[in-house]
Amino acid sequence: MTAAPVLDPQRTALVLVDLMDRIVALPLEPRKGTEVLAVAEELASAFRSAGALVVLIRVERPSVAEQPPGSGLVAGLVRDGDVEIVKRTIGGFQGTDLDERLREHGITTLVFGGIATNLGVESTARAAADLGYDLVFVEDAMAGLTAAEHDASVRLDFPRLGTVVTASQIRLAPR
Repeated sequence: MTAAPVLDPQRTALVLVDLMDRIVALPLEPRKGTEVLAVAEELASAFRSAGALVVLIRVERPSVAEQPPGSGLVAGLVRDGDVEIVKRTIGGFQGTDLDERLREHGITTLVFGGIATNLGVESTARAAADLGYDLVFVEDAMAGLTAAEHDASVRLDFPRLGTVVTASQIRLAPR
């Protein structure tokens, strides 16, 4: 991991992927979903306090009459001013207005956390890179179905797309 850049809160968004009860409850590695959630909540609070945008993405299964229990975002995660995106694919850009919403806010840098590291987070991040966003990955705000999957994304893929940091390394410039 490298040193995190100082982030401009007016041009940076925290993007949290699939922090839904049924996904947070899965057996995850290298940390539990509740640990990911705790770090994500701390980050979201810091971003909101700095005036930065918080984006929460959740998945809905397409072509089903009713979503499985626990398909909403974890209670209390969404706050006024946040952007909530509902996706129906692995990544958060395909078939959604995420790119338009980010550009409306003047966002150029995305800071990622969520579950699963190598699925929803990585798929969304790859599309973001293709769209020209600068990317930061908060390693301790993510988990995968296995430690090997998480580690492959964090050690092999994410450094090619952006900067990998821990939550304690995130620095938002004062307003």
